[in-house]
Amino acid sequence: MSYAGDLSPHDAWAKLEQGAILVDVRTEGEWAHIGIPDTKATENDPLFIQWNLAGGIPNTRFIEELTQQAPEADGTELVFLCRSGQRSIAAAIAATQAGYTSYNVLEGFEGEPDRYGERTVNGWKNRGLPTNLGNI
Repeated sequence: MSYAGDLSPHDAWAKLEQGAILVDVRTEGEWAHIGIPDTKATENDPLFIQWNLAGGIPNTRFIEELTQQAPEADGTELVFLCRSGQRSIAAAIAATQAGYTSYNVLEGFEGEPDRYGERTVNGWKNRGLPTNLGNI
């Protein structure tokens, strides 16, 4: 594994309570229409940096944007979150290569689809972790 590890949504929340910073790598559309994690009960606000831009185009400025928003890679742990836990793996790998201690949230924000294609099985939102619907 080329990043610090995978965390369940509840383990990710515990990591945030210990001072880690959540980095949501979903798209602006996902943030606006599906919701965002609410971390106000922790010490740090989440960072919102798209891994892919509209149309699935890779964000070639991802690391640049991360280094502008995140503290220096000085031991602060970053916890990466996407819809299902796949884009966040790639983001965690890239951030690790840039010197950050990086984790991936398994199941993502929405989790896996059920047999009808609805994302109701698991994930941050479906496990009851704090969520807001609306603008970041």
